Amino acid sequence: MNHGVYVSQQATSVSTPVVAESGIPFVVGLAPVQAADNPAAAGTPVLCTSWAEAVEKLGYSDDWKTYTLCEFMYSHFKLFACQPVIFCNVLDIATAKESVAAADTAVSDHKVKLPIEAINDANLVIKPAGGTGSAYAAGTDYNAYYSGENLIVELLSTGSAYSAEQVNVAYNKVKASTVAVSDIASAMENVELCLTLLGVVPDLLCAPGYSQQSTVAAAMAAKAGSINGLFTAKALIDIDCGASGARSYSDVLTKKNAANIADEDEIACWPMLKLGDYKFHLSTQMAGLMAQVDTDNGGCPYESPSNKGLQCDGLCLEDGTEVNLTLAQANYLNGIGVDTALNFMSGWVAWGNYTACYPSNTDVKDYFIPVSRMFGWVGNSLVKTFWSKLDKPMNRRLIDTVLDTANIWLNGLVGMGYLLGARVEMLESENPLTSLMAGIIKLHVYMTPPSPAQEIDFVLEYDASYVTSALQG
Repeated sequence: MNHGVYVSQQATSVSTPVVAESGIPFVVGLAPVQAADNPAAAGTPVLCTSWAEAVEKLGYSDDWKTYTLCEFMYSHFKLFACQPVIFCNVLDIATAKESVAAADTAVSDHKVKLPIEAINDANLVIKPAGGTGSAYAAGTDYNAYYSGENLIVELLSTGSAYSAEQVNVAYNKVKASTVAVSDIASAMENVELCLTLLGVVPDLLCAPGYSQQSTVAAAMAAKAGSINGLFTAKALIDIDCGASGARSYSDVLTKKNAANIADEDEIACWPMLKLGDYKFHLSTQMAGLMAQVDTDNGGCPYESPSNKGLQCDGLCLEDGTEVNLTLAQANYLNGIGVDTALNFMSGWVAWGNYTACYPSNTDVKDYFIPVSRMFGWVGNSLVKTFWSKLDKPMNRRLIDTVLDTANIWLNGLVGMGYLLGARVEMLESENPLTSLMAGIIKLHVYMTPPSPAQEIDFVLEYDASYVTSALQG
């Protein structure tokens, strides 16, 4: 017997949408982890939300040609002030190293400067000049630490080597050349670990310094089309502008076709950017710009990065040769599905709205960057939102909850201008009895992201009637 007033709760019939992250890069390359205070394990995705955190986990060097992740680190955190970034360093200093024979080295101001490639481990041996006698003791006779582009061996005033003008040094150094292009391509698979390890699914894939290699570009495109078999992303690909690459805008199509860069999940970039003495792969800054534009729009990728400001003062090839593009030449590159940069009216901006599939693929959902990204973002969000509904009893209440939740969310996107219109329906034609009996529900999403206004035409006409009205009253 229950005598009284009782209250119970029922689950809300509409779920709260889980919105997918946007503008989050997954970057594969090399980092000087020997100089890091808390080095991340090789091949493991590591999430960084600041410059300081990236330096702590990966180290930093201005040698961007060797340590390609440093270029991206500098651009994303220093120039575009965007976060987070997921880095995947493939340089394993436990194996990618070689010994440097002991040699007498000059001491200046009680310090010995070794290159940043030197590894501060048990194989760093400091002895008196000539290599005779017992080795000096770390922490007693000297301290070793990284500073800038050097491993510094500082002789301590309390130690026996303090007054030495030379010491004998032997050490191991990083051998970055052991990393092959195939290692970079293989490491793209590790994007699959981001969700389980970090709880984040990136939507931009990058490999500056390597993406121009056809094998790497192919691996990037493959993963961009299917991460964990569920999610999609965009692969930012550089077209080779090295000695054997595209040296002129007119060479780009040949190199694009040769590298088979023609997928709707690829964004092709040419050439490189320069800022002072720094050179950036265009893909690096495009990732920063896309993250910046997405952030300005509440994390929604509905706006194109084209005609938005880059951080550069010119275009160049890999060897630093300056590149000058006219508007017509830049538009030619856009017309073959290649994004570039232009200094025309408002400073240096990204220029181009097309993915790499254009012009062979003329499906608007595939070839326009913001439209294609919106389809991916909405799809990723739907997967994350309704994953919790899997394996629930398939009844009308479940279906209505999914439909109502999705439609309310999409209507909100329409209200904010992120979509021109959108709805979700359960069509009888797509849900035969046999599928329903097998526990399969198919829901049809109709959606229209806005296309970028890439051409505005004014028609000027002389209207003689104004002569009459102005002069005859």
